Amino acid sequence: MTYKILKKEGRAKRAVMETVHGVIETPVFMNVGTAAAIKGGISSPELKELRCQVELCNTYHLHVRPGDRIVREMGGIRRFMNWDGPVLTDSGGFQVFSLANLRKIKEEGVTFHSHVDGRKIFMGPEESMQIQSNLGSTIAMAFDECPNALAERSYVEASVDRTTRWLKRCKEEMKRLNSLPDTVNPDQLLFGINQGAVIDDIRIRHAEEIAELDLDGYAVGGLAVGETHEEMYHILDVVVPHLPDNKPTYLMGVGTPANILEGVSRGVDFFDCVYPSRNGRHGHVYTDSGHLNLFNAQYETDPRPIDERCQCPACRNHSRAYIRHLLKAGEMLGMRLCVMHNLYYYNHLMEEIREALDMGRFEAFKKEKLSGYEEHPLHNTVMAADRGPHGKRS
Repeated sequence: MTYKILKKEGRAKRAVMETVHGVIETPVFMNVGTAAAIKGGISSPELKELRCQVELCNTYHLHVRPGDRIVREMGGIRRFMNWDGPVLTDSGGFQVFSLANLRKIKEEGVTFHSHVDGRKIFMGPEESMQIQSNLGSTIAMAFDECPNALAERSYVEASVDRTTRWLKRCKEEMKRLNSLPDTVNPDQLLFGINQGAVIDDIRIRHAEEIAELDLDGYAVGGLAVGETHEEMYHILDVVVPHLPDNKPTYLMGVGTPANILEGVSRGVDFFDCVYPSRNGRHGHVYTDSGHLNLFNAQYETDPRPIDERCQCPACRNHSRAYIRHLLKAGEMLGMRLCVMHNLYYYNHLMEEIREALDMGRFEAFKKEKLSGYEEHPLHNTVMAADRGPHGKRS
């Protein structure tokens, strides 16, 4: 893996990351395919038309169903879902947070009860790395615990210390797995995750500790789980300067278009979020001048596309009136077209961000975009649960 910064504007970075599965231009939004599929009926080949660079899948959910060994037998996650680009796999660590009533945390790892059939599952650093190795993703995330943003300081300190110990175990196990002659992807990369709730000194200490491990990339986790926008941006201001500038930085589970613009300005390279697909499935679509709820009666006879400047398949071929009809009739095509539009919108936004950075006018671009969003709550609201039931990015 090589990671090269092409341009900087303040703390914002324009970079290119070369991986064994292709080049990633950053800043980048990763399209969320938790169970190896984008919710909303979008196939892997269609993601290319929607400008997707990286697809994100979840270790825990693929381990539960269909099983990571089955995916391995099918040639790894990329061949399984017919996606030829890079894939990042979330480690399953978020389920430590979200399945609080179904799990028990120990130093060795976490015992779960599957949300599918109730069977007992044990996952620790080694197991998470083994599952991700079977999946053969481009980037594997380290196994961590995501403490509640409002947890007691003593709990957060103990949790973060354990996450550091787990990270060292992840690094050793990945080194071993990548050396095996029959591993799916011997060039699998490892990103560590910074935790610490919203406590500045714990976040900083943890960032400095994991930076010493010289990993392939670093994520800021444990945000978008109930804290305010101001708290999230403050943590980024505090933490990112203590992570290696010459490695990619990933803000996990975030967010709205406004969140992304603010994150880029604070030095973030990678983003992911369920908003474009989740909101699209409910008829909410993004535009630069705010969001539209296509269920509203005002679109019943509207002949215009969702966005007259958009080149997505939905906007090139269909009217607001037609898509509203599909949604009201319960036709799956309506949901699919809205999800297509939203994913295209997010991916095109990232292209615009990269172009603005190339031209040295990112701050002006950010100001222009935010002025169009500021009166539209869907663009600016951080939901308490970025993922769906059972920690599923849905």
